Amino acid sequence: MSGEIAPYAVEAFNTAKQSENKMHDDGVARRFGFAGGLVPGVEVLAYMLHQPVARWGRAFLERGLIESRFIKPVYDGEIADVRASEEGEGLSLKVISQGQLCATGSATLPVAPPDVTLADYRDVPPAAVRPSIGADSFAVGSLLGTAPRAWPGQAATMYLDEIRERDPIYASERLGHPGMLQRVMNRLLVDNVVLGPWVHVGSRMQLLSVIAETDEITARGRVVANYEKKGHRFVEIDALVVADGDRPLAHCRHVAIYQLRAQA
Repeated sequence: MSGEIAPYAVEAFNTAKQSENKMHDDGVARRFGFAGGLVPGVEVLAYMLHQPVARWGRAFLERGLIESRFIKPVYDGEIADVRASEEGEGLSLKVISQGQLCATGSATLPVAPPDVTLADYRDVPPAAVRPSIGADSFAVGSLLGTAPRAWPGQAATMYLDEIRERDPIYASERLGHPGMLQRVMNRLLVDNVVLGPWVHVGSRMQLLSVIAETDEITARGRVVANYEKKGHRFVEIDALVVADGDRPLAHCRHVAIYQLRAQA
């Protein structure tokens, strides 16, 4: 039997106005038909993590599974209304902003995290010299790596402020927010190719361990799909996100439009 749980409202914040991805720049985004710069999908997913963590607590941070698909943009300063309802053993999630359905998803709490072997994901460095986007970018089977990222101390507090997270569990238990892992997943694209404007359109993230405040995080990815749809070029990346080179934090699937129709 399904039931509604308390909604979660966030004043969305475009954290990437100055990023290399100009889809987050107001002027560039308007040229692609949007009302302004897009709030990054990874931050919208971070908003969607609030209710699963409120529902299951630390257990979700240890082994929770979340899936998301981004349908319409969320804009800076607008309210993102995250709604969750019980569905089976999990939660059905959606994000509504300016009266539009912007994202859908689900969250569940497996009995135990799946076994993942580090050796199944090769540890490769990011590109020494990033090539420009082109027809050969993100060939299926390509291996991708990222430069290490960390959010110690004040950086972790700033991250929570940026995503407007109010759950005290992160500060009280000195844990990293799993939305950080999605930022690292984005680096699999931008640490390896010089992209034009691009769009994150979906993710699946199976958490495998809590994130310690001191963790240095990298991702080990491989391209599993590269295809054209409605004139856009899509890439799908399967990856393991790892702490300090030896502790799996999450198994992720990342889907992005890396070349929009107008560019292609």
